[in-house]
Amino acid sequence: MQTRIKTPVLTLAAALLLAFGTAAPLHARDTAAAPAAAAAVPAYDLEADTLRAMRTFDVPGMAIAIVKDGKVIAARGFGVRKLGDPAPVDGQTLFEIASNSKAFTAAMLAHLVDEGKLAWDDPVTKHLPDFQMYDAYVTHEMTVRDLLVHRSGLGLGAGDLMWWPTTTFTSDEIIHRLRFIKPATSFRSAYAYDNLLYIVAGKIIAQKYGSTWGDAVRAQILKPLGMNHTTTSLAENAGIANVAGAHSKVGEKITLVKQMPVSNAVGAVGINTSAEDIAKWMNLLLAQGKLPDSDQRLFSEKQSREMWAEQTPIRISEPKPALAKTRANFSAYGLGFQLRDYQGRKLAMHGGALQGFYSRIVLVPEEKLGIAIFTNAENSSSMTALSYRILDQYLNVAPTDWIKLMADVEKEAHEKELAKLKKEGATRAAKSAPALPMASYYGDYEDPWYGTVTIKQMGSKNVMTFSRTPDLVGELEHFQYDTFIVRWKERNFNADAYVTFSLNPDGTIERMKMAPISAETDFSYDFQDLTFTPVKKAAAK
Repeated sequence: MQTRIKTPVLTLAAALLLAFGTAAPLHARDTAAAPAAAAAVPAYDLEADTLRAMRTFDVPGMAIAIVKDGKVIAARGFGVRKLGDPAPVDGQTLFEIASNSKAFTAAMLAHLVDEGKLAWDDPVTKHLPDFQMYDAYVTHEMTVRDLLVHRSGLGLGAGDLMWWPTTTFTSDEIIHRLRFIKPATSFRSAYAYDNLLYIVAGKIIAQKYGSTWGDAVRAQILKPLGMNHTTTSLAENAGIANVAGAHSKVGEKITLVKQMPVSNAVGAVGINTSAEDIAKWMNLLLAQGKLPDSDQRLFSEKQSREMWAEQTPIRISEPKPALAKTRANFSAYGLGFQLRDYQGRKLAMHGGALQGFYSRIVLVPEEKLGIAIFTNAENSSSMTALSYRILDQYLNVAPTDWIKLMADVEKEAHEKELAKLKKEGATRAAKSAPALPMASYYGDYEDPWYGTVTIKQMGSKNVMTFSRTPDLVGELEHFQYDTFIVRWKERNFNADAYVTFSLNPDGTIERMKMAPISAETDFSYDFQDLTFTPVKKAAAK
């Protein structure tokens, strides 16, 4: 999941990812430090704040890296890798960093630009002749730069159901099906975060290097930087013991869940890394692409400036009054980075979210400061609170109890959402009935870009299954009139959805639409973008 981020209403977690905008045993261990650099900053108890944040937001494990002036101040772990297992998180524990992988894709393209193998404003079709969007004009005008800056006209998270949760689509199939996704806005007119075009960018990188995206990233970035523990797919993690487990809330309880392989979306979300390795990456970025203790570069200063230049403006949202200090004066997206300001300094940053993992990277170029926070839980407030606390420390800002403020805001938002859902349940037409016998709703339904879903009876239950997504299987229950609710078997998805049927005048089904029930559903469950029509069966001979 993105960074993960959403429509029509942003979840609190998603908004914080963008806007910036238990009884389990806890463990912390320094794995790298630079006392001389740290001495310039007043003493700060990072461990106390981190453990408090973990307790407050119910996070089993966390890794934090801080770099300053080219030095690694901290690269350490807290808590446990998996609930029920005492093995601690340390500086080498691998976490999925999801959309923080986008910066790696941007850096790879920057390297190719430096080599003269492509230009930012090349048409995509120059490098991928079969590339096609819904609109012919957009297909013709879409550039390599456009792939990275979220202004294509696609809606927020459009098409993500082709890779999230784990699907059987290949990357090439996803890229091909872009042509069937209708735009939400005109080309280059509005910001809307997407993942699919980073899959296209990953395809270009693989093509230019004659390898997979992962092998290219390993050769051009990971190996030169000495990021020796970092992997580019979950398959590479097999056999590695020091890996964080994924945790999600089921109801209100944090639970260990299975990880979600997304090998078809690596250009957007492929990197798994540790606090120690990400410190090297942050120092490279703050050094504008220059390798440490060397005259070699992974990309030029010119490309560094391009990556952190404002490409697409982002509307500034007003924070809650309690968070007024966090209000940005400018907000934009660069190439693989979100850009905004805090306390008079420019930030280059990004969030990431996949099933069971959230991450945050914040860079302050002017201060040569970098902060990375990884969690093995789906909670953004913990990272946001610690990010601001660490920023305040190094920017010499009077401390604020961000942990309490974020907890209060999160609690208020969650309670409002629960009250809204309760009201919707109480005001529904509970005595209404579907217009047709239940068996009339059975059958296959097809969407132009996703493909087929099936509704059928299984025992005493009415079940919906997504043909290309093995885990999207759920039971239908009647809500009101011709609207049902599908409750997914995988309860940690937290993505139950309305399923509504529209009828033709003759009483046959014209189409079926879906929509998430809760505003807290991750935006990559883009059910609202699907339009299903019944698949007509061939007449019997």
